[in-house]
Amino acid sequence: MQNDLNPQSVSNLLGRLVDATNTHDVDGIVQCFAEDYVNETPAHPLRGFRGREQVRRNWTRILAAVPDLRVELLKSTVDGNTAWTEWEHRGTRLDGSVHLLRGVVIFTVSAGLLARVRFYLEEVEHATGNMDAAIDRIVRSAPGGDLEEPS
Repeated sequence: MQNDLNPQSVSNLLGRLVDATNTHDVDGIVQCFAEDYVNETPAHPLRGFRGREQVRRNWTRILAAVPDLRVELLKSTVDGNTAWTEWEHRGTRLDGSVHLLRGVVIFTVSAGLLARVRFYLEEVEHATGNMDAAIDRIVRSAPGGDLEEPS
């Protein structure tokens, strides 16, 4: 993709996305994305998708389920047409439970819109233990485990 934007233009686009999300403006959110937008979720490959209509469906559901949702762009840096961003999403779900996601989202911008993303935003959890417990889960062998790439 051609680098057709300066860093300030990319920052402005990200600001529009934050503002639209925090005001729960689904149309405003969707207008930040290209028609042929591509979402890749490397840690969960089946979650990837194409098209801004899926963006609309996702955000319509999220905003209905978390009516007080607020997002914060914690950090960002722009290199050409790529924006490396760190996010926090916070709110309360309809059932009263905490909604808290944090992570990195790497956007590619083209023609002034978000054209592609590598999405690493995850729910924050406190139940599965410390680093030793995490390494135990990662390295344990389990028949039929999902640690291997599909063939």
